[in-house]
Amino acid sequence: MFRSKRLSDGAHAVITGAGSGIGQAFAVALAARGGAVVCSDIDAALAEATVAQIEAAGGRALATVCDVTRLSDVEKLADTAIDWFDGRPDLVINNAGVGAGGDAIGDMSMDDWRWVLDINMWGVIHGCHVFAPILREAGQGGIINVASTASFAAAPRMGAYNASKAAVLAVTETLAAELADTPIRVTALCPTFVQTNIMKAGRISASSSKIADNLMRWGGVSAESVVKSALAGLDRGQLYVLPQLDARVVWRLKRLLPTGYTKGLGFINRFTAQDPSATTARD
Repeated sequence: MFRSKRLSDGAHAVITGAGSGIGQAFAVALAARGGAVVCSDIDAALAEATVAQIEAAGGRALATVCDVTRLSDVEKLADTAIDWFDGRPDLVINNAGVGAGGDAIGDMSMDDWRWVLDINMWGVIHGCHVFAPILREAGQGGIINVASTASFAAAPRMGAYNASKAAVLAVTETLAAELADTPIRVTALCPTFVQTNIMKAGRISASSSKIADNLMRWGGVSAESVVKSALAGLDRGQLYVLPQLDARVVWRLKRLLPTGYTKGLGFINRFTAQDPSATTARD
C-alpha cells in the first residue's frame, strides 16, 4: 500500500554524487527527516565525510563508491542499498554531474564531449535503468533526476553540458510518462546557479569559470534551499521543479518568444569575451 505521509519523510534513499554540493545537501536533508541514506560518490573520502556529518547529527547513512559512467557500478550500488536497507530503496536521486563550458561547438574536444556525456547523461540513464524496475516492482517510491536550467536554456559555448542536461530532462519526462499509472513520482530538478564546487570540478575555460564563479557567489542560492524546493516538489508530485526566479523566467521566455530568445543569446555571445585556455579537473 502506498504510504500517505510525505515521500521525503523516513525515506530509504540512494543518492549519487553525495559527497558534495546538491547531493550532500539531499543526503543531510533526508537524514534529518528520519530517512536512511546510501551516499555514493566516485570519491570515497567525500562520501565518508557526508556520512560523518549525518551520523554526528544522529542520522543513519552508508558511504559507498560508485562511478556512474559504469553500469556495473550502478548495479552494485543497487545491490548494496538493498542489502543495507534490508529491502528496496524508495527514493533515488540521480545527482552526480560535472560542469563544462567556454568552447563553441567545433572547438570543444571530443574527449570533453564524451567525458561530460558519460557522467551527466549516462550516469542518469544508468540510474534510471537500474532503479526504475526496482521501484516499479515495489509499487511505490520516487526518482529525482538533477537536470539544470541548461537543459532548456541552450546558452552558447555550453554545448556538451546543455546536451547532457537536455537528455536528463527528456529521460525524466519519458520515465514520468511510463510511470504515470503508478504511485511512483518522478521529478526533474532544474536550478540555475547554485553555490557548489561544480565549476572547480569541471572542464571550463578560465574566463567562463571566473564569470560563473562570480554569478554563483552573487546570484547563486544555497544547495540547501534548492534541495528543500526539490523535496517539496516531489512530495506534491511535480514533474518540474524550477527553484529560482531566473529559471522560471527563461522557461517562459523561450516558449513565448523562441526566436527573440535565441537572437538575444547570440547578441550576448558576440559581446562576451572568451578565453581559449581551459582548466581541467574532476571529482
